[in-house]
Amino acid sequence: MRRLSKDVYPVAEYPETILQIGEGNFMRGFMNWQIQKLNDCTDFKGRAVVVPPRKGSVTALNEQDGLYTLCIQGFHDQKEMNERIVIQSISRGISTYTDYEAFLHVAESPDVRFVFSNTTEAGLVLRKEDRLEDRPQVSFPGKLTAFLYHRFKAFSGDEKKGLIILPCELIEQNGDRLREYVITMAAEWNLPPDFVAWVKEANTFCNTLVDRIVPGFSQKAAETVQKEEGYIDELLVTAEYYHLFVIEAPPFVQKELPFQDAGLNVLFVEDIAPYRMSKVRILNGAHTAMVPIAYACGLDTVKKAVGDEHVGVFIRRMLEEEVLPSLPLPEEELLLYTQSVWDRFCNPFVKHQLLDIALNGVSKFRARILPSLLDYIELKKQLPTKLMFSLSSLIYFYQVHADQIKDDESVMAFMKEAWEEVDHSYELMVDRLLSNEVLWGMDLTRIAGLKDAVAEQLTCIHENGMRAAVHQILQYESQGEKA
Repeated sequence: MRRLSKDVYPVAEYPETILQIGEGNFMRGFMNWQIQKLNDCTDFKGRAVVVPPRKGSVTALNEQDGLYTLCIQGFHDQKEMNERIVIQSISRGISTYTDYEAFLHVAESPDVRFVFSNTTEAGLVLRKEDRLEDRPQVSFPGKLTAFLYHRFKAFSGDEKKGLIILPCELIEQNGDRLREYVITMAAEWNLPPDFVAWVKEANTFCNTLVDRIVPGFSQKAAETVQKEEGYIDELLVTAEYYHLFVIEAPPFVQKELPFQDAGLNVLFVEDIAPYRMSKVRILNGAHTAMVPIAYACGLDTVKKAVGDEHVGVFIRRMLEEEVLPSLPLPEEELLLYTQSVWDRFCNPFVKHQLLDIALNGVSKFRARILPSLLDYIELKKQLPTKLMFSLSSLIYFYQVHADQIKDDESVMAFMKEAWEEVDHSYELMVDRLLSNEVLWGMDLTRIAGLKDAVAEQLTCIHENGMRAAVHQILQYESQGEKA
């Protein structure tokens, strides 16, 4: 049986108008699907050149000519959705580690107008060790700065050749931050003032918020496609029906990216902050919090986690009792959104593996859960037991299940050293971990009582097991409510 490719599924040839940094499941189940919709329903007509942010392989992508099957499964307007579509919006993949010159050559194309990215929270960071002469730069901002500088030189600083840049990382003010990092890299590399002015004036960096659950590859769906369509697809992706893309941008961006004309749930807004805070802290916060707890309880998917008598109750109460109180929107609206998120987690068609969410767990905790913890302390003048337990569970996860975790090498090394060097003393280990400002953005040991409470919770998890520790917290708080 043949593999999916242009020989099996002929496609229209559109110009490469997009540089896409990020080849993972989410981008292919969210961004490339929306580009496909633009091509099908509007006169957009463009495709993306995909570049992995790290040492990812593009072999499979190129062998399938950028094609893959997207299976959208879920409920909409109380109707079951089960849609299958071949995504044709990727032209090819380029690895900067094997063909850096091809990456720079894309910058010379007059057709390129947009940059989309998703390098996770850990990818959108400033790394001053990067140099212009590196092949490639390690960081995403470093690669983008080199790309923009090459474009600047190729078109002699023509302001009409600037780009519209939409980072999709779940970081506050992601567009503003990426712009700041590019300008900082330009200064580090002593690039001409004219280039910095071109970055500021000719390019548009947009703050964005993305929302869609994309579990990724499904063996069952792949087998069904193979049987019914007659081709093998190693890049198949599954996604839920729900999607939301919020963009903070000048009006002309909406004209150049007519998402709404394609019937997509895309909002162009003046202020993205309220949308971002609610989504990141509720949906993404719940995802990040449940992974170490549920996995240690022997569960492997989000649906199993939220349906579990201990884990599901714990996460739901964490959201309603410790996350929602510090959010600025009306309580009724927040509760409705929380329920909609819960319904999405329970989608029987979506088998979202917990280990897929575990990628870069420390940086995700810092972006998604730590702000809720800090705001709760500020609001209530006490420690949030369940948010704090999610931190304890994360530490436990990195100790006990390190072989299952994908994270930055420096993070993994520090976690391992912190445990080994203190001779299994929870108090000393927690003190070393929480005081690391590189991991958390601050010294968490300065929060009164946090260090001792985390050490106590961690001891309970190690001695009694995760499920018993969760049950103990729920039982203790229930008794407190009765009293």
